[in-house]
Amino acid sequence: MSFYKYAKEHYEQPKENLEEIYSERLQDWRREPKMVKQENPTRIPKARQLGYKAKQGFNVIRVQVDKGGTKRHRPDAGRAPSNTGQSRYSSKKSKQVIAEQRASSKYENLEVLNSYWAAEDGNRKWFEVIMVDPDHPEIENDEDINWICDKRNRAENGQTPAAKESRGLSNKGKGAEKVRPSQAANDGKTK
Repeated sequence: MSFYKYAKEHYEQPKENLEEIYSERLQDWRREPKMVKQENPTRIPKARQLGYKAKQGFNVIRVQVDKGGTKRHRPDAGRAPSNTGQSRYSSKKSKQVIAEQRASSKYENLEVLNSYWAAEDGNRKWFEVIMVDPDHPEIENDEDINWICDKRNRAENGQTPAAKESRGLSNKGKGAEKVRPSQAANDGKTK
């Protein structure tokens, strides 16, 4: 068995003696800020599968996102609307997309390549976002990744794999006619 296969199984199926390590890790992560730049990814096989390379120009950012819905704006004055009792709503974006966009807005000089789930507890989820510096010479000279030098604001424009999945672009063919070019563009159309 290769090292990466062993490491993948090791992370996805923690043994009973490893549960203490994971609980200690989450305790440390809860005390840290919501966004932390790391030296190495926590899940190396997953990061490599998504395009990470251990070279200059690649960065891994761990982002914490709160679980659950968010508060809906309530009117300050005037007649209360009929649905005034609804205090929470679910975002159309996935938590992973929200994590990518937060990391992209904080690190404006980097581009989001991909992201993956790292951990979660009852109140939070942690995602590790793989970010690339498009102006770094090692990235410009690497033929596998230099395509990202021409792409800007991938996370904000919904061009990352998680964002495409959240927008329904993984569905093709019959039943997915109103997904492209976007769901908002097809709101007024009828068959």
